[in-house]
Amino acid sequence: MNIAIIGLGLIGGSMAKTIKKCMPQHTVLGMDTNQQVMFKAKLLEAIDAELTPERLSICDMILVAIWPTAAVTYVQENAAKIRPGAMVIDLCGVKRAVCEPLFETAAQHGFTFVGGHPMAGIEYSGFDHASASLFANASMILTPPPGTPIQTLADLKHFFRELGFSRVVMTSPEDHDRVISYTSQLAHVVSSAYVKSPEAMEHHGFSAGSFRDMTRVARLSPGMWTELFLLNREPLLSELEALIAHLNEYRNALQNNDAQRMNALLQEGTERKEIVDRKGDEP
Repeated sequence: MNIAIIGLGLIGGSMAKTIKKCMPQHTVLGMDTNQQVMFKAKLLEAIDAELTPERLSICDMILVAIWPTAAVTYVQENAAKIRPGAMVIDLCGVKRAVCEPLFETAAQHGFTFVGGHPMAGIEYSGFDHASASLFANASMILTPPPGTPIQTLADLKHFFRELGFSRVVMTSPEDHDRVISYTSQLAHVVSSAYVKSPEAMEHHGFSAGSFRDMTRVARLSPGMWTELFLLNREPLLSELEALIAHLNEYRNALQNNDAQRMNALLQEGTERKEIVDRKGDEP
């Protein structure tokens, strides 16, 4: 199979390296706007060759690993070059803004488009941090269009499991964006806000795992995360407002020196965490 990867940053670069490690029978064609990245990808044999416009038509699968708005533009502008029957999958962090226009584009041109989101990452970006082990035991979320054949879904599940993903989740673009606003986007907002305290500069010798966990994802790509937040504005606003309401409950308990209320709030949090952990252990 000829696999094209558009964008060789952390996710696209890791996808290229993982495919070459786990499924070397496939040919990987890569494209990145940074020529230094292209040179490194070829040198490290993360890709077999550069993806040119002429070679797009020979690709059986196209993985689009760039920012959401750019991903939509790329697929729409190159739709006529994508061969009928090919599989196109984006790897963006939001799905509705990408899937709604590209489901239609794919239907018009005879290829299949499926939204994708690998739930893996680190606090660093770029090809230099890409790794063939990034997706090991991670979840891969897929948002196929309605009516996608069962065999197609089974083939995709097998493909991503071969790359090391421990779980492949099928859902709708709307449900993806609703849940991801809480599990990923809200965490990045909170981390970014938390690290702005002046006390963060004084943490040496006073911090341990809690501080590291809370601040890890504050190191992010501001441009990319701004786009992700705004494209998923309503779900993220809902989660942010709920968090602020909960924080106000803790603040009020402190303000009122109300030990009973504070104890109850903490107990509620502990019980909810136990439920969440049990839910996560379910197959």
